Amino acid sequence: MPSKNIYTPSTQGYATFATTHTSARSDELDDQSHGGHLTAKTIITKVRGLVANNTGLLLVTGSQAFFALMNVAVKKLNGLDPPVPALELIFVRMGITYICCMTYMLSTGVPEPLLGPKGVRLLLILRGFCGFFGLFGIYYSLQYLSLSDATVLTFVAPLCTTVAGALLLGENFTHRQALAGVFSLSGVVLIARPAAIFGVYPNAGAGPEKGTSAQRLVAVCMAMVGVLGATGAYTSIRAIGKRAHPLHSMTFFSTQCVVASSVAMLVTKTNFVIPTRLDWIALFAMIGLFGFFAQTLLTMGLQRETAGRGTMAIYTQIVFASVLEQIFFHTTPSMFSVIGTVMILTSALYVALTKERGKTEKQPIADALEEGLTQRARENEANTSGG
Repeated sequence: MPSKNIYTPSTQGYATFATTHTSARSDELDDQSHGGHLTAKTIITKVRGLVANNTGLLLVTGSQAFFALMNVAVKKLNGLDPPVPALELIFVRMGITYICCMTYMLSTGVPEPLLGPKGVRLLLILRGFCGFFGLFGIYYSLQYLSLSDATVLTFVAPLCTTVAGALLLGENFTHRQALAGVFSLSGVVLIARPAAIFGVYPNAGAGPEKGTSAQRLVAVCMAMVGVLGATGAYTSIRAIGKRAHPLHSMTFFSTQCVVASSVAMLVTKTNFVIPTRLDWIALFAMIGLFGFFAQTLLTMGLQRETAGRGTMAIYTQIVFASVLEQIFFHTTPSMFSVIGTVMILTSALYVALTKERGKTEKQPIADALEEGLTQRARENEANTSGG
């Protein structure tokens, strides 16, 4: 873990909310005393151990299910006449997220609900700053790119986060993780089937691209800005680790998104689409609530996993999206989609089942510098005292 000082507030609620401790060691010893036979208890013990060893991956996977549900609501709202602007969607979603975060923290007595714990406030600001650009970049790109092309660009972020975690946080980046990442990204390409690679195909489900070639080029650039923003957000969450409550991270993220989207709408004179039907209001509520649950599970998951392993589970979002698209929009998956889904699930299981234990992570650059300065100060103090 890159975080050395774990955030431990006085309330009991945080420990329950943010930390899960599961140990199957005693059950394993008990099974060994019975000769190690494959019994029902042994199977349950192994399953419990597997879940405990991959809690972060499971939390991130759960977050992707809520993100996929949220995207269904976004797609419905984009089909309105006039469509809801991207900045308004960010404002509504993050406004509801902020209300949920503050309500929980104030009601449970989480310390420093507004500013967060000392020592990680700059990282929390960085998380919110990067998160806004990650969100806006992808939302903007959807105006001129097909859903498939934008999806492929979005899923470059996990690979970038893996590299950033290895370089900036000193986390392990194995050849297995690299192989699984490339294999998963290949599965995403098969499911999304971007026109730039596969050409135009029937029943794409995303509709034709809009705008001129110059506008689409700008959209691609904005999508890459979104990828960099998402990479910075995921990496900063890992750097914060358990030194802050998960909702501290989300509060900074939602606050900066609400402020930035509000200012952007005023500057660009974007029309605010007011929902006039009950089902539209329900869709707005779905975006906010599902986004809150998704961000909560994602933050908790990335606190427990390395950036490389944790972000691999983000690829499962395309699987949930394919299923939900079939349910709500009645699209039939092609053979490419089925193959891509199997590739993604296989990669996720491979990463989960090949987690390396007992391997120490490289020391992060910041920690090494801090420890070096501390040691130098102690030596100078000793020399002064001796003189």
